Amino acid sequence: METDYDTTFEEDSQAPNDEVMPYSDDETDDELESPQSVEPEQNRVNKEAEQNKECGWHVKANDPNFYNQPQFLKKTFLCFKKSKYAGNAIKTYKYNPITFLPVNLCEQFKRVANTYFLGLLVLQAIPEISTVSWATTLLPLLLVLGVTAIKDLVDDIARHKMDKEINNRPCEVIEDGRFKETKWKNIRVGDIIRINKNEFVPADVLLLSSSEPNSLCYVETADLDGETNLKFRMSLEITDQLLQEEAALAEFDGLVTCEEPNNRLDRFLGTLHWRGMSYGLDADKILLRGCTVRNTLCCHGLVLFAGADTKIMRNSGKTTQKRTKIDYLMNYMVYTIFVLLALAAAGLAIGQGFWEAKYGARNVSWYLDDGKDYSPSYRGFLGFWGYIIVLNTMVPISLYVSVEVIRLGQSYFINWDLQMYYSPKDTPAKARTTTLNEQLGQIQYIFTDKTGTLTQNIMTFKKCTINGETYGEQRQTSGQTINELVDFSWNPLADVTFTFNDNILIDEIRSNKNKEVHLFFKLLALCHTVMVEKTESGEIIYQSASPDEGALVTAARNFGFVFLSRTQSTITISEMGNEVTYEVLALLDFNSDRKRMSIIVREPNGNIRLYCKGADTVIYERLHASNPIKEVTQEALDIFANETLRTLCLSYKDISNEDFEKWNKKYMEATVAMNDRDQALDKVYEEIETELLLLGATAIEDKLQDEVPQTIAKLAKADIKIWMLTGDKKETAENIGFSCELLTEETTICYGEDITPLLQTRMENQKNRAGGVPGSMTNNEPFFQSDQKRALIITGSWLNEILLEKKKKKKKRLKLKFPKTQEEKQKSLQEKLKADALKEQRQRNFVDLACECSSVICCRVTPKQKAMVVDLVKRYKKAITLAIGDGANDVNMIKTAHIGVGISGQEGMQAVMSSDYSCAQFKYLQRLLLVHGRWSYIRMCKFLRYFFYKNFAFTLVHFWYSFFNGFSAQTVYEDWFIAIYNVIYSSLPVLLVGLLDQDVSDKLSLRFPRLYIPGQKDMLFNYKKFFLSLLHGIITSLIIFFIPYGAFLLTMGQDGEAPSDYQSFAVTTATALIITVNFQIGLDTSYWTFVNAFSVFGSIAIYFGITFDLHSAGIHVLLPSTFIFTGAAPNALRQPYLWLTIILTVAICLLPIVAMRFLIKMIWPTESDKIQKNRRKFKEEAKWRPRHSTIRRGISARRSAYAFSHQRGYADLISTGRNIHRRRAPLDAVLGGNASEIIQSAANTL
Repeated sequence: METDYDTTFEEDSQAPNDEVMPYSDDETDDELESPQSVEPEQNRVNKEAEQNKECGWHVKANDPNFYNQPQFLKKTFLCFKKSKYAGNAIKTYKYNPITFLPVNLCEQFKRVANTYFLGLLVLQAIPEISTVSWATTLLPLLLVLGVTAIKDLVDDIARHKMDKEINNRPCEVIEDGRFKETKWKNIRVGDIIRINKNEFVPADVLLLSSSEPNSLCYVETADLDGETNLKFRMSLEITDQLLQEEAALAEFDGLVTCEEPNNRLDRFLGTLHWRGMSYGLDADKILLRGCTVRNTLCCHGLVLFAGADTKIMRNSGKTTQKRTKIDYLMNYMVYTIFVLLALAAAGLAIGQGFWEAKYGARNVSWYLDDGKDYSPSYRGFLGFWGYIIVLNTMVPISLYVSVEVIRLGQSYFINWDLQMYYSPKDTPAKARTTTLNEQLGQIQYIFTDKTGTLTQNIMTFKKCTINGETYGEQRQTSGQTINELVDFSWNPLADVTFTFNDNILIDEIRSNKNKEVHLFFKLLALCHTVMVEKTESGEIIYQSASPDEGALVTAARNFGFVFLSRTQSTITISEMGNEVTYEVLALLDFNSDRKRMSIIVREPNGNIRLYCKGADTVIYERLHASNPIKEVTQEALDIFANETLRTLCLSYKDISNEDFEKWNKKYMEATVAMNDRDQALDKVYEEIETELLLLGATAIEDKLQDEVPQTIAKLAKADIKIWMLTGDKKETAENIGFSCELLTEETTICYGEDITPLLQTRMENQKNRAGGVPGSMTNNEPFFQSDQKRALIITGSWLNEILLEKKKKKKKRLKLKFPKTQEEKQKSLQEKLKADALKEQRQRNFVDLACECSSVICCRVTPKQKAMVVDLVKRYKKAITLAIGDGANDVNMIKTAHIGVGISGQEGMQAVMSSDYSCAQFKYLQRLLLVHGRWSYIRMCKFLRYFFYKNFAFTLVHFWYSFFNGFSAQTVYEDWFIAIYNVIYSSLPVLLVGLLDQDVSDKLSLRFPRLYIPGQKDMLFNYKKFFLSLLHGIITSLIIFFIPYGAFLLTMGQDGEAPSDYQSFAVTTATALIITVNFQIGLDTSYWTFVNAFSVFGSIAIYFGITFDLHSAGIHVLLPSTFIFTGAAPNALRQPYLWLTIILTVAICLLPIVAMRFLIKMIWPTESDKIQKNRRKFKEEAKWRPRHSTIRRGISARRSAYAFSHQRGYADLISTGRNIHRRRAPLDAVLGGNASEIIQSAANTL
């Protein structure tokens, strides 16, 4: 038996086709393999049966009762059933008015600390156990639950508003025979809807007809993939002919059988059954939810998938509750505190048992006698629970709510940051979650989309070289650089948004002396698949399959060669004001293998000429031997490439009538070939595209968003690695990599084929070392021995091959099946485990290799692969990841990463709706991470360290007191002090530190990105820091207890009375504690403001005010059993001796800390300490300067990215004439010979 792990590395890693987009999430096995040459008949029957089984989704037009049939119902709960067809309303909220309270409380009590305090409250209600009032736990618990519930409610109300806005968008649906306006949420599967120009498509619909010829419909898919260039969809000819009128649409009763709902954006399989005939359906006939209808007055469609079943919602991925690394660490530390609490309570309970056994019988502690005859062991058991209650403040009940308040405040700071506000589109940054802020300060890997995220998806014609002369560069005149914009006012048809910087080119054109310049722009105006539309005001608007082609045609338009119109066989342009029509003889379209396109035209003088444009690598191979400008054009191409411009070569050739007639015969034969038509056409194209004459080259800038290179440079200095994951071609992705400085001239680029041998060698070495057992293969040696900067560029197809993600096609044979024996089952299980281990090892090796590179570019990847790459780094590197994108194809990646950032302000908002944070531009990422993220991390770490410290210092005083009170679980402080210590006395200063503190300013944080590194390494909060806080708290508690205790021994007050009573001792220790912990947070504060100072001294003042009130006679009279410390504070605090004790206690607690921190800053200063001390010295170091690349002699630096769409353009539409406004085809051509019968039956039904 041959299994995956038995095959060799070479067999599994055959060279994949880099230009082909690999399979998407739900793809079937049949689509993953190349077609077989010969297939047995039975296999074909089996395959057809399987495909029919897959098409289990049935949609009947205009028939709501059709979906109530039993076979379309699914069981939901017990015996209740509902239709399997989802409604169109979407729901992202969690609560409704009825479920809010129970569901929210249930969620909150999933937190161990909340459940713990609820149990503690129950224990405090038992008199035999509790020595502390139940109010000390109830009040903080209610506060915690209330604040968290309010925050959750506010978040959910925002989700309700967003859902309501989307679900209540208007739409026209056929009801009672005519179109009526309704809301999106009321749309159902099977409805016929009308979508007007510039409206969003509300569901996945089958296009039936439109206002355009042949029912073409132009859509913008920015919400799906971030691309703003238009794509076209076209209905079936039969529906285009018969379903134009409202009455015909109302009577339409077709049945669609298609595949079940899935997330494949680029694929659809279905059949329309109507009036006894069947018509095949594919993705070109489907309008997906989230698309926008453009340049089409209206279109009509049949709803196939609604709501949660639509492809855009299926691509959203599973929403999981994201939690930060600090959250997990904090929970583990709370568990550690639980253990410490249990150990401390058990130790003190044992002490109580021994005490009772030794002294209880002799009644030494007569004042502790409760009159109950319990054994020492039972009293020890009760004492354990008593000490659990007394020491419960070791587990900080207010910790979680304080963390939520800090995160909420930090989120508002992000929302309010004017430096992250994008005024051109009135878009601020927004924190869409309040739970992940500090994780922004720990990012190690950023995964970014390209189109719409790094780039604006706007192509700009920047430079060109014509006949050896380069235009568009800055020119020197009299020693001065001239950079004057060209004035196009002489051209009434010019695009006012187009700019160019070289007036010499305009002079060449207008002087009419340079024939090559005219020929250059004539080629750009003729050789394309752009479509033109004229508005009512006469304005010309171009629609192109890619923004590159649009930029080239617009450039020709501004330079006087204006594309005006086209028919199936002609193209009309304006040449310097003269309208000329050319006869189109053939249009040789682009594909990813050819990397070029050509047009053959007959000029008005009768000459036949071929114009060709394409990638320099393919054009140069087809040039005539005598091309005098070949070398100088190559030098210009190298210069353009070093400036990261996208290059394109232009060429032409004259063809004799005889040669064209011979070639045209072969061309016509290839167009009707039944087998391998595309390959036959490519072969014929090759014959004519030879002996070309080079005209020159264009240089287009794929315009980056503002400050993208600076942002990437700063993030790289912060030791953040950036991976670009895109569906674009390898050449395009690499070109953008150089533009944004992910790649530089000094970078060694490794491609998939380069690293395959490295991975193969590593796998073989691991197998040899492990003795052939995949699960035990480990190797920590680096793949690259030198420290040279490297980048990795790989494709989605290569990823599938190398990571064993490509599914194996099972051969379908008719064979008898017998039950497997136990031995066969065991063998099959072992084989599966071995294959899984091999797959895991390959993935681990790939991640190890990729992470050794400074940057990684993955091109031609699907949404699933984007998420898979993110997950691999999360899984094997345990690194904190951030994903940023702008389209629906980025949603899965955004949800998979620890932090998801959506680019807002674009047309598409799907990524934003699924993100944790949103901003309008990629450049704001540096401020989001280096300023807000870093500050949030530092603040949260400082808050947590201090919070644990102050609770240990407060609680452990009880522990030391137990050794002097007979282990009786008596508290040191009064009950009210215990209840409000964390809520009032010590909460405000630490909350303000968590909200406002900053070690350096925002400007210094951006200037010195290396300040970000401590967060990546968890240097500010970890178990070491936790135990240091524990040790600090233990020492502070020792000082706070034993210094007053020592001072109270054998003392005498100034009035001759001994102040060594319990209540005076409680007041003294409490006062020393409050002053110590508040001064300690003052020492921890780096950024002092009036608010901080007021909170520290105000908290101390509040303590004295409340204490004197609670110890007053007036409140004792009202509630004598609750307030029993009557007069304790006034009596104790009028003794100077006790004030000296308090001052001594505070000084011994704080002075060693001050001295230690001074020494650390002097001897072992941190990076921020150095920057604060030497700001001016480091100021110049952090300024960003763009890299200036130099041309290395003898090495071609060209990185040509063919400036066309990744798919075929509109050539097929143009050559067949389907986009041209003309009379509709006769129905006989559509329906065959039975047209009259169908028309008659249609008339009868109407």
